[in-house]
Amino acid sequence: MRLTVNGEIKEFDKESMTIEELVKELGIKVPNYAVAVGMEVIPKSEYKTYRLKDGDKVEIVTFVGGG
Repeated sequence: MRLTVNGEIKEFDKESMTIEELVKELGIKVPNYAVAVGMEVIPKSEYKTYRLKDGDKVEIVTFVGGG
């Protein structure tokens, strides 16, 4: 499976994966992040069930607090 993640092409050995699986695969550990596939922001409640397809363009934005 080939995805474009934050503008970078990434290859995965899986034919399909959920957003939650992708985040784990990428090693993202921050608790607060948002995901868009194409131009659609995906609700966090769908991260476990939303299936990514070969060729999808994914943007993952992490939030960092501070002052």
